[in-house]
Amino acid sequence: MIIDTHCHVYYSEMENAEEIIRKAAANDIHLILNGTDLKSNREVLKLADNFDNVHAALGYYYTLADEITDEDIAILDEQLSSDNVVAVGEIGLDYYHGNGNKKVQIELFEKMLDLAEKHDLPVIVHSRKSMQDTYDVLKSHDVAGSLHCYQGSAEMARQFTKLGFHIGIGGPITNPNNKKTKKTVKNTGIQHILIETDSPYLPPHEKRGETNTPLNISYVISKIAEELDLKEEEVIETTAENAKKLFRLNI
Repeated sequence: MIIDTHCHVYYSEMENAEEIIRKAAANDIHLILNGTDLKSNREVLKLADNFDNVHAALGYYYTLADEITDEDIAILDEQLSSDNVVAVGEIGLDYYHGNGNKKVQIELFEKMLDLAEKHDLPVIVHSRKSMQDTYDVLKSHDVAGSLHCYQGSAEMARQFTKLGFHIGIGGPITNPNNKKTKKTVKNTGIQHILIETDSPYLPPHEKRGETNTPLNISYVISKIAEELDLKEEEVIETTAENAKKLFRLNI
């Protein structure tokens, strides 16, 4: 069993979402679908209800920081009670285009973490050009989770693992020039790694220019195995166990 711990295989992102989910199931791939707004959260819940290999993560993305209302928070609060929800996510911080709205981003992130604590759920965190703030906010909350598509340093990854977080590794590791992620994988070790595709985004190097799908997770597995001098089967088994434990998956 392979567990893709972060992807966006739902209707508003991929018209053929159900076809892709069925193909994943045929290849024994379980998917944690990550919602980012009201619409996608509803879509994720519907797909999790209809497919045994789909598990729901619901949240509000940093891009919504200026517009999320108390009513939106209340809707998410209710949705998180669903039996198919395994995490709060995708949530987090992103200063790539500047940190002019840093304060409201952090405020929304804090609200998402408060909900995770209330529902006793792990979190799936996006952090881009915001690693220190992400760390500081997470440190002030009693949550575990994953750092999706981790872009920080190997040293910072170690600090996150001490907080109870796993490091999400996807397509970027297959880029021949991506020494940073490869170093992080080697320094972190397989016991703290989760695998993901971020479909339909971030295809592996071998599929660049194409729409990414969970079937491409095989390239991520192969590269991690190569970097850690492990058999691919060991990468599959260990990352699946990591995911099962973190997200309490009974599969």
